[in-house]
Amino acid sequence: MTRTEVQGWLDRYVEAWRTHEAAPIADLFTPDAVYGYRPWHRDDVTVRGRDAIVAAWLDTVDPPGWEARYEPYAVEGDRAVAVGTSRYPATDDQPQQTFHNAFLLHFADDGRCAEFTEFYMLEGSGG
Repeated sequence: MTRTEVQGWLDRYVEAWRTHEAAPIADLFTPDAVYGYRPWHRDDVTVRGRDAIVAAWLDTVDPPGWEARYEPYAVEGDRAVAVGTSRYPATDDQPQQTFHNAFLLHFADDGRCAEFTEFYMLEGSGG
């Protein structure tokens, strides 16, 4: 994978998140992909298989007005590290939230992601 290819995948990732439709989400991942949300944290959730990943994404609806931007930090062969932020606007119940993200990515030969590990921290949360 090149930096340009990884950036293209990340852009499709954000667009799939925004459209909240099954097909664009499924197109990102291999059939046997593994998606880890905050591994080693007490709230760790690891989803196995593209269908389960799609279902997990569709099960969560983010509030309108969010924005996200990610970019490759390092790319070597079929592996990449990406960093970026996700921002959610203020609501009646909470102030604006900004999350700092790091993704560990392992790609298949066809450019789809086979392993995705996500780390994130809420700005100002202290952990």
